[in-house]
Amino acid sequence: MGQFLQFVFLGLSTGAVYAVMATSLVGVYAATGIINFAQGAMGLWAVYAVAALRTDGSLVLPIGSIHLGSADDPMSMWPAIVIGVGSAVVWAVVAHLLVFRPLRQAPVLAQVVASVGLMLFIQALVQLRFDTENLLALAVLPDKTFEFAGAVVNVSDVILAGIAIAIAAILWAYFRLTRLGVATRAGAEDELAARLVGYSPDRLAAIIWVLTGAATGLIVILAAFTIGLNVTSYTFFVIPALAVALLGRLTSFGIACGAGLLLGSFQAVITWLTTKDWWPEWAQAGLGEALPFIVIVVALFLLGGRIPSRGSLGDVQMPAVRIPRIRLIPTVGVLAVVVAAILLTSGTWRFGVVTSVILSLIALSLVLLTGYLGQISLASMAFAGTAGFALSKLTVNWNVPFPFSILLAALIATALGILVGIPALRIRGAQLAVVTLAAAIAIQSFVFNNPEITAYEGNMITDPTLFGLDLGVRDGTNLVTVRFALMVLLVVAVATLVVMRLMAGSTGRSFLAVRSNERAAASVGINVAATKLLGFALSAFLAGVGGCLIGYSRGQLSAGSFTVMVGLTLLAMTYVGGITSVSGAFIAGVIGPLGVGYVFLNQTLDLGEYYEIIAAGGLLLMAVLNPVGVSGAIADLGDRLNRAHRARKTPKAPTVVVASSNSESGAAHV
Repeated sequence: MGQFLQFVFLGLSTGAVYAVMATSLVGVYAATGIINFAQGAMGLWAVYAVAALRTDGSLVLPIGSIHLGSADDPMSMWPAIVIGVGSAVVWAVVAHLLVFRPLRQAPVLAQVVASVGLMLFIQALVQLRFDTENLLALAVLPDKTFEFAGAVVNVSDVILAGIAIAIAAILWAYFRLTRLGVATRAGAEDELAARLVGYSPDRLAAIIWVLTGAATGLIVILAAFTIGLNVTSYTFFVIPALAVALLGRLTSFGIACGAGLLLGSFQAVITWLTTKDWWPEWAQAGLGEALPFIVIVVALFLLGGRIPSRGSLGDVQMPAVRIPRIRLIPTVGVLAVVVAAILLTSGTWRFGVVTSVILSLIALSLVLLTGYLGQISLASMAFAGTAGFALSKLTVNWNVPFPFSILLAALIATALGILVGIPALRIRGAQLAVVTLAAAIAIQSFVFNNPEITAYEGNMITDPTLFGLDLGVRDGTNLVTVRFALMVLLVVAVATLVVMRLMAGSTGRSFLAVRSNERAAASVGINVAATKLLGFALSAFLAGVGGCLIGYSRGQLSAGSFTVMVGLTLLAMTYVGGITSVSGAFIAGVIGPLGVGYVFLNQTLDLGEYYEIIAAGGLLLMAVLNPVGVSGAIADLGDRLNRAHRARKTPKAPTVVVASSNSESGAAHV
């Protein structure tokens, strides 16, 4: 019993971070209607800012640094904490003014991708600006213990839990007991009414951004010594925080806080249980990280219909969709360009071309599901990775030949896609994005990083052969063979043409109807549930084929090929290219991770380390300024030029003016 209680208390530090982030998410949602995926990233900057100040006195800024001390005489604790909390507040205010306020009336898709883009941007900036490998978090809270029921309890853990409860109480009191807080709640119900009585929703929202930014910055700074410094962990702490916030229907600060503390303790207890002899080996890795996904799914299925929506001033529309048309000359032209790129390149450049072709297929899965069907998915690389690891077992363990190995592995990914898509039958929009991101993290932690599930002879993949022809990616020192590159192009071209035909036919029309209005679609006889699941199945199948091709191009897989961050970066590139068009998927492939654009940036310009921040920055700019992406902007420009050209070519009819007859002279003037 003493050991059990000890781990319960040990989990309070992490639980306190969950609790404060969750109550912050509740506050931001109440004020703006936005689910802020970047909440953890804001705290990430604060904790590293304090670590740098207390190590060598450097105040690290997005551009440049200010030396407020030295390694021998760093900044003292409390001034560093104040500056760190202030930096989180600055990021929160910048997010409000430059990202979310312009998107207040934007579609949910734009708000979600902007929030994800901000998360990626801050994390990439932290990795660029801070010495993340060597910075350590120093103790802030008392390093003392006491005994309770046979358990040795850290005083700091109890203090952190108390601070989390206090922050939840302060936010509750602000919304319930203050005039500005009540006005913020009223504005959430009817924004127009709040404006009519003299309150600015933007200013009310800014207050909440300041409060929640300060709260998040403070709790991660205080908890960092216990939890440790890790760029990815702090960024994705937002997922368990969202899980417990959703348990409180994004309205209850008390439930969000209490559930956050319980979740942290429960994860610590699971860690303790994995040390027991009776605990199954397959469940020893990643189960704690997968737990928030289960909590989110249960919460949304039980409460999804009762989570309130924020009132708005008008209807918002999704970005316009362009129906794809298969035209012979452009299709042959694109294929000829890619074939020429394959034949004229070698080594890293050819690898970049092949990777771009593969990524365009995975990006197409996002276009199909998110752009066409309107279901926001952040789990594309999870589906790709599932197929990739399945391919390893199919080819090495069961000797399944090519191309049946790709088909079977992609079907396994399809089954997972349908499973992840089941919550879409009940929820949509930002809440579905939360589910799919949580699913991606759960799959990465519990499956990809679990040696009992994915580790098989080093996850080797047997080279593909067809009718005795070796289609393997390497031949001696040749990094990518022409045969393999042409095989990849053929597979992707066939899949793309089939999908374009589906999108232009009755299936595509059903997708667009569901995207536009689910009730209207159901009223004309479309099975909305079946259409959604079909969309998830097709998207997962395409991503699965892409994952298999990635596996064949590597020859051996690791979890690093299919991380959540890679998937989110590809989403960013797809949105930049154009989330609602097939050409947008092609652009995403060119500029995607390790594609041609990356190779050019890395080898020609020597700017590879800036790729993630460029990708995230491009996503933010597109979400705020141009939601149709590069392909949409080019198409719109082409339409305007065509209209102008037709207007110049159309002859103008002569203008005849007939005056009324003069009653006296009987003359008519023409």
